[in-house]
Amino acid sequence: MDVKQYEITNLSNYEVMVHLQQIKEQRTSGKGQLATITYEALKYLESSGCQTQIPEKIRKCLSALAPYNLKKTEKLMIINTPPTTELEIQLIVENSEERLTDAHVNEILNIINVHLGIPKEK
Repeated sequence: MDVKQYEITNLSNYEVMVHLQQIKEQRTSGKGQLATITYEALKYLESSGCQTQIPEKIRKCLSALAPYNLKKTEKLMIINTPPTTELEIQLIVENSEERLTDAHVNEILNIINVHLGIPKEK
């Protein structure tokens, strides 16, 4: 297998979902391992919160989170699985007790709720 483009980056669940939807649309035959993996991954992602996300909402949320000096991986986890409680913020943000005040945690939760919303359970 030849690697044509070698680039390492982290993708959000939304970006993966969009890419898999494009693969699904391009494939004419629905047989084989790629079709199975694509189907199963899309089934999971479309039932998750990323189904309601759009790039504009994600950009606005990341811009609003900028003052809190979160790491890229922390932002990615927030986008992929938007936290709804203070405990979830503590689990996502490394050394959150030292880096964030209680007011910051509440502000972050508010930002997430405003820009990403809480996904509704099916």
